[in-house]
Amino acid sequence: MRNSFLILSLLGLMIFSACGGSSSSGGGGELTGVSGVSWREPSPYGMIGIPQGFIYMGPNETDSLWGIPTPHKPISVDAFWMDETEITNSKYKQFVYWVRDSIIRERLADPAYGGNDLFKITEDRYGDPVEPYLDWSRAIPFRRPDEDEERAIQSVYMTHPVTKNVILDAAQMNYRYEWYDHAQAAMRRNRLDPSERILNTDIPVNPNEVIMISKDTAYINDEGDIIRETIIRPLGSLFDFLNSYIVNIYPDTTVWVNDFNNAYNEPYMRMYFSHPGYNDYPVVGITWEQATAFCNWRTVYYEKGMGKGGRRIEPYRLPTEAEWEYAARAGKSENQYPWDGNGTMAERGCFYANFKPDRGDYVKDGHLITARVASFAPNDFGLYDMAGNVSEWTSTAYTESGVLSMDDINPENSYNAALEDPYRMKRKVIRGGSWKDVGSMIRSDMRFSDYQNQAHSYVGFRCVRTRLGYSGKK
Repeated sequence: MRNSFLILSLLGLMIFSACGGSSSSGGGGELTGVSGVSWREPSPYGMIGIPQGFIYMGPNETDSLWGIPTPHKPISVDAFWMDETEITNSKYKQFVYWVRDSIIRERLADPAYGGNDLFKITEDRYGDPVEPYLDWSRAIPFRRPDEDEERAIQSVYMTHPVTKNVILDAAQMNYRYEWYDHAQAAMRRNRLDPSERILNTDIPVNPNEVIMISKDTAYINDEGDIIRETIIRPLGSLFDFLNSYIVNIYPDTTVWVNDFNNAYNEPYMRMYFSHPGYNDYPVVGITWEQATAFCNWRTVYYEKGMGKGGRRIEPYRLPTEAEWEYAARAGKSENQYPWDGNGTMAERGCFYANFKPDRGDYVKDGHLITARVASFAPNDFGLYDMAGNVSEWTSTAYTESGVLSMDDINPENSYNAALEDPYRMKRKVIRGGSWKDVGSMIRSDMRFSDYQNQAHSYVGFRCVRTRLGYSGKK
């Protein structure tokens, strides 16, 4: 019996080696490596491939403009994909409508709204039970709903108590997502096995050492309010690095009034995000938290769109401050702006960007507020509006030392502020300047900050994604 088992094991090993592409045998005894399945990452729609490169980050001048600290340092960044334009109202609406439709589908499956179980998948193709999830292949009956379906659809809308207009209930547009903190989980001090935390064998291992970690969690209480908490607890498993968030993702349309208290910007408040005439304009009124949630949704949406047989991708995310500046200057340390030269206007009198060219004269460049994305020429990397139009969120936490406190390879200062942290620790770097800024403020080497829960009529964002296995020129 033992000999039979050995023969079957050897036979199985031979079959596996013959059929698999990752066999360690073969090569005539030479070290040939393990081959993998060939795969070339497709170009993401609407994104530009940015090559790896070097730049002298920050201004070349030793002093700072406007009293703003401007640290500088030579750095190198890896290749990545970047949106060729800022995220538009149209693209952000796709996110809002996805959240809206997910709520409707949940309610269509809810017994309180008729309980149509066809909108949820509860078993796999073999009939085995699975954790229920929404069936997005089943269309919502918007045109001819029955009474229960109509109640489910209308439940995400509200009637304004004064104007009586029927509008989307922005308070319900909440997106829940989870984020696994790979960086913290990789830290040696956070290893689950105490013997792996210290490599110095002269130091005795304390098997009872307690490592305290913090994780973010969120839930909605009985009153419908989003409750966010930062929990401090002893490290017990890898699940302690899994953070959960619930973010209301509807843009703050009131920023047009709150940013300009003594101006008649009410039409923008009512129409800028909702009217199709502004579809191709950059979305504004977005906090850093909402932009981060958008990046998570975009990753999930893409991977689900590839189907169950699709590959996992590097996640969409906000660019680091270093990536943003490198991309804006097209990899050229001598560039103060996304274009060559230190001026903001060509010899023929054409402006290079949408900003405030003169004191109070917003329209001198042809635009009063934001402009349609790609209204001006791209930089040498093919990126539009890296100066002016709207300032852009980065993933980088703001400190006055900036890049000086970061490594010179893929520099980043990432900090997820806890709820109880002082408010000053919740600042993130924004770059690029906007339609309301003068020419010196839209330089690629200038840095500013804002609080991660603040939204403005002049701040938007774009996404990036790391390019896998890429080296060389564009």
